[in-house]
This record gives sequence, structure tokens and C-alpha cells, in this order.
Amino acid sequence: MPVIKSAIKKQRQDKVTEKSNDTFRKNLSDAIKKAGKTKAAKDIVIAISLMDKSVKKNLTHKNKAARVKSRLSKLAKLPQKVASSASVKKVTKSSAKPTTKAKK
Repeated sequence: MPVIKSAIKKQRQDKVTEKSNDTFRKNLSDAIKKAGKTKAAKDIVIAISLMDKSVKKNLTHKNKAARVKSRLSKLAKLPQKVASSASVKKVTKSSAKPTTKAKK
């Protein structure tokens, strides 16, 4: 048992955080299972959103999240915008900066 006040407080905080994280993990697991069974676009989007949040909270590794999201998006044909939540902005020729002439 900790003796120092700050260590006692940290232990109390850790219990609350652990309980919150366990609830979140359970909800995430249920959402993924539901999305796998129903294969409905709405359920898949919810599961992908929860997976992104779990990465943000450091509950899931980003590579595992990418793998799970990829598998979920294969279940239903979703628009590309929804399937990849981390969309990369494409650069077109018109939006690219013009090149400057080299000095002589």
C-alpha cells in the first residue's frame, strides 16, 4: 500500500480509469461483433469510430485498429470516405504551388 498522499490519490484515480477503460473495451468489442454479424453500414461506421477513439485513448495499437477497420470495411461496400476515417488529402496539379524559375 502506498504511504505518500499523491500515490494514494493516483491509486484511486487508476481504479476509476481502469473501470472506464474496461467499459469502453466491452462496448468496442460488442460493436465489432455486431458489425460482423449484421454487416450493416451503420454498425460498421459505429465500430470504426469506436476503434479510432480507442487508439486515441491508447487502448488499442494503431496497427491493430487499421487491421480491424480494414476487415470491417470489406464486409460491406462502403463509400471510400466512410471506410477510411483517416483520409489523405490528394494534391492535384491545379492546387500545387507553381515552381519558381532558377536564378542565373
